Amino acid sequence: MRIVFAYPGDLELRTGGYGYDRRVVAGLRDLGWTVDLLPLGAGFPYPRDLAAAERALSGVPDGTTVLIDGLAFGVLDAWAARDAARLRLFALVHHPLALEDGADPALEMSERAALRHARGVIVTSPATARDVSRMFGVEDALVAIPGTDPAPLALGQGDPPHILSIGTLIRRKGHDVLIDALAQLADLPWRATIIGAALDPAVADDLHHRIRQAGLAARIDLAGGVEDTRAALATADIFALASRFEGYGMVFAEAMSQGLPIVACHAGAVPDVVPDTAGHLVPPDDPHAFAAALRALLADSARRRAYAAGSAAAGACLPGWSDTAARIAHFITERS
Repeated sequence: MRIVFAYPGDLELRTGGYGYDRRVVAGLRDLGWTVDLLPLGAGFPYPRDLAAAERALSGVPDGTTVLIDGLAFGVLDAWAARDAARLRLFALVHHPLALEDGADPALEMSERAALRHARGVIVTSPATARDVSRMFGVEDALVAIPGTDPAPLALGQGDPPHILSIGTLIRRKGHDVLIDALAQLADLPWRATIIGAALDPAVADDLHHRIRQAGLAARIDLAGGVEDTRAALATADIFALASRFEGYGMVFAEAMSQGLPIVACHAGAVPDVVPDTAGHLVPPDDPHAFAAALRALLADSARRRAYAAGSAAAGACLPGWSDTAARIAHFITERS
């Protein structure tokens, strides 16, 4: 089968959403599909040149199956109203655009209008399925959760314990909450690494300032983006990410597949991904609660080991990427 996958921005960017896109494309190709990539330009959901993206999509031949990443699809409502009838159009929604920090509320209306023209909607978590049902009236979205790759279990029991966080440096990832929590734990031995590209320079500057102000420059490493996050996870004792919202949270699944105890927030899809046996979930935007959860693990190595075992057991039940691609392939084939 031939399909066009249309995407915004840079497909090679090291984020969970683009990582999902890359693995789905590779998985469909492994199944024998021909996947043609169609870049739509930068800046979405506030594109630098929406007209150019629309022209690119309008150039796709009639009858073609087209899968569009939701970061772009949600603002292509006018184009979809004109062109959807001549294409087999599918949308991949990582999370509704209006739920992003600081999003224009008008995005909810445009995404609702755009999704009316899709033959099928694919989402990455049960939480996102609930969101698209509640916000857009989409009742039959396919849930295709991200896959995981086999990886060695984390070594654990570092001296001092190593706390690892992975997420791009944007406000939604809550690294400010993590740093403020760590500032309350200066009496305990630990070191921390935050891995993530500085997609928002203002957020990156604020994080550097918070670390210096707390006197933790020697203990917290803002490491930037790295090529191999799985190798980094293998060196950790605790995975901690204070996201204010997640459409799925692939990195939590990766942390569980490597048996790391987790401290995170009860936000978005995180409770669907991280069971109680794998770690602590606390309210979002609460550095004191986050610090208390970290303290409980740092101060009790037996508790860390128990949560590590629970995390590894949950991680072993997660699907592989071939499973994710096969679900998407079946869904698209049925509706094309």
